[in-house]
Amino acid sequence: MNSSAAYPLPAGQPASHSQEPSSVAPGDIAVGVIIGRASEYFDFFVFGIASVLVFPAVFFPFASRLDGTLYAFALLALAFVVRPIGTVLGMQVQKHFGRSTKMTLALFLLGSSTAGMAMLPSYTTIGSSAIVLLAIFRIGQGLALGGSWDGLPSLLAMNAPEGKRGWYAMLGQLGAPLGFVIAAGLFAYLWANLDGADFFSWGWRYPFFAAFAINVVALFARLRLVLTHEYERELEARELEPCSVRELLSQQGENIAIGAFASLASYALFHLVTVFPLSWVSLYSEQTMGEFLSVQIVGALLAAAAMPISGLIADRMGRRSFLGSLATVIGLFSLLTPWLLGGGTAGQDSFILVGFVLLGLSYGQAAGAVTSNFLPRFRYTGAALTADLAWLIGAAFAPLVALALSARFGLGAVSLYLLSGAACTLLALRVNRLKSLRD
Repeated sequence: MNSSAAYPLPAGQPASHSQEPSSVAPGDIAVGVIIGRASEYFDFFVFGIASVLVFPAVFFPFASRLDGTLYAFALLALAFVVRPIGTVLGMQVQKHFGRSTKMTLALFLLGSSTAGMAMLPSYTTIGSSAIVLLAIFRIGQGLALGGSWDGLPSLLAMNAPEGKRGWYAMLGQLGAPLGFVIAAGLFAYLWANLDGADFFSWGWRYPFFAAFAINVVALFARLRLVLTHEYERELEARELEPCSVRELLSQQGENIAIGAFASLASYALFHLVTVFPLSWVSLYSEQTMGEFLSVQIVGALLAAAAMPISGLIADRMGRRSFLGSLATVIGLFSLLTPWLLGGGTAGQDSFILVGFVLLGLSYGQAAGAVTSNFLPRFRYTGAALTADLAWLIGAAFAPLVALALSARFGLGAVSLYLLSGAACTLLALRVNRLKSLRD
């Protein structure tokens, strides 16, 4: 399989040595992608769930439950805000000191930040310093995850067999439901088996210790994979190396924007069926947290089952056409939000189960949908910054905005928020199509 089949070269670009047959099997690359993404998602879901169940009581006891949750969601967004900075800094480290040094530093920072959260004293112990330290550690997580970009998703897409790109694209996305199932399962178990005093004193810390251990093991596994001679040679042959960010933005900055907005519906839905509903039910529903977390775990399993289906359908109708169709369905689903989330236990459970299925179908194809727009030498850095921007504009502030708007104006505001994400996806895909025809 040559790269031109998986990623057509832009018009006027000569074929190069990157068209040589791959010496690395796509299945082997997929293993590295799944390991890396599953650990990353688990880490972020642990923080997201704790933002609802733990942080308002432990770090913001001076505020109401609503305000404490909003403050926690603001900290949740910090990692997404600084993630592009981590990517750029990581690229500079890689250019000067190599890929192994970059990923080792990212591993150290990520492990230190996550373990630091697990050992933080509460607000009642050290006052506002606890909040400051939590924010610093959250920023550390964001910088580390940006710096840990390994290029494997791009390499996987470029080595996917002809007619199988949709299937291989969804493999890395499987890490999202897997990470959520483990994180939600841990919190559900601790919530059900510990009394309130023990849970808020020490029980909530265990998922963070688990996240620390999983991230260390996963990053070492990725290091062992990425730093082999075969992968180094393949990454170099595909020109998957850092480039000048300034040159990238000046020459192909529009492709970063198009790529980020093309997947906006999926990224907006991501936190609106995982973290936000947990906060809404916690504040305004009679359903218990244990029951609701169990429903979300079932929903995540449905999402995991829907992702392979998304790969099969996308390979038949095309990934971009499939994303556009799903954006339309997500837009229609958004209109039902007030009736479902505001409709008691049955409605809330239906919102979660249907929402997770849509998330599995759409998010399964959201990564790198327009990465082929980049010239080969810009693809490594361009793909990383596109993903960072998609997280930033689509998911970073989704729980904060959705909860703040729904508390002030009702659940209809959440419908408009999600509907705007679907509209942006359709518009970006249209712009990308016109751009392709022009080029």
